[in-house]
Amino acid sequence: MDSKFSPAILSNAVPPYGHVIANEKWRGSALVQNFKGNVKVIFEEEPGVVDFYLSNKSCIIYVSEGDLVAGNYYKRRIVRFRNANSSLQGIIIVEKTHLSEQYFPSMQKFVVLELGLTLLPVASQAEASQLIGHLALTEGKDNPFRRRSTSRLLEPVVLALVQQIPGVGKVKAQALLHQFSSIHQLSTTSISDLEPIVGQAAAQHIWGFFHHQLD
Repeated sequence: MDSKFSPAILSNAVPPYGHVIANEKWRGSALVQNFKGNVKVIFEEEPGVVDFYLSNKSCIIYVSEGDLVAGNYYKRRIVRFRNANSSLQGIIIVEKTHLSEQYFPSMQKFVVLELGLTLLPVASQAEASQLIGHLALTEGKDNPFRRRSTSRLLEPVVLALVQQIPGVGKVKAQALLHQFSSIHQLSTTSISDLEPIVGQAAAQHIWGFFHHQLD
């Protein structure tokens, strides 16, 4: 299924509103079983490298605790998706646990800094279920406020990620999320654009976080 001969993505993956298209490997999993009743799952045997299709605009690649600890296979999956030249927005959800947290900074650099994709850490599959379920309803609904609603939905998760930047506490993180629509947009912002929001010192910390090698 995930060989070099299979497509990286499904070109016709358009789940109906309130549904997600899921990789067959997730059938019977705790993640899928924890979806709320208003989200239905359509299983697909050959979805490419994608784990969940939320709409014709976005999809999810899920990196489990085991995937992160095991090595670099997850990187090949993400690169295949990135190289597919799709219009889909790729959201990478990763299980950041006590066991896997030491591997998270390396993944953060790879996904956010090198590939420019959205990375969202979760503590468990139960938390991921809630996030994916809400995303399916928000992303799949065709309304002009979809992007803004999604931003509000993801704020607690993204807020925690932004607060990992040295010199950025909760107040400054909230100010940044109010101004920038994504982590990728924040990562490409200049120091001069950041200074009016968080001050000179924090602006330099943020720019350095995204542009220098992390320890």
